[in-house]
Amino acid sequence: MNVLLFGPPGSGKGTQAKDLAAALGVPHVATGDIFRRHLKEGTELGLRAKGYMQGGGLVPDDFTCEIVASRLEEPDAGAGVLLDGFPRTAAQAEWLVRWLAKRGQRVDALVNLVVPDEVILERITGRRSCPSCGATFHVVFAPPADGRCTRCGAAVIQRDDDKDSVVANRLLTYARETVPVLPVLRPVTTIHEIPATGDVAEIRARVFAALGLS
Repeated sequence: MNVLLFGPPGSGKGTQAKDLAAALGVPHVATGDIFRRHLKEGTELGLRAKGYMQGGGLVPDDFTCEIVASRLEEPDAGAGVLLDGFPRTAAQAEWLVRWLAKRGQRVDALVNLVVPDEVILERITGRRSCPSCGATFHVVFAPPADGRCTRCGAAVIQRDDDKDSVVANRLLTYARETVPVLPVLRPVTTIHEIPATGDVAEIRARVFAALGLS
């Protein structure tokens, strides 16, 4: 079964992916993980990806699709995958539909985690991390003690990626580039719009119910 996991930054895709992949009995395939593996292993694809990244340009759709295909062709993905972070553009979505069709497969379902922008901003901009031991906190949901790590005592920081202006730009990019993927896939699969606010377990239950999982 091939399932796509969608949602803006901070929607909780990573939190839901592990349990959902286990329930489906398929591997969780995150685009970022594929890129990092090829870079770490120094493969031909990894060297090409490094060239794009060092040049400061965007990785082209056709190369991203090639990277994803390299993962989908591995034996453990034969019965399907939970794709997270792909497709990110309409062109990638069209490629995926064609690639699966050539192998007698399809996109069986798409889970779209829906979260209001103001909630996303609260989730991401409230994150804090410890530069010493790597512990993570949130100023509302899991606050550090007086601005210090409860594990090692170091002063916590807000990463640049978690600052208001950066998060707002990421949300704009998602709306401009990734939201248009949904109309491309709507005619060929079932799209489940899942409210992704509230308790993690409640959100998981909504996702599982939509997919008919126990």
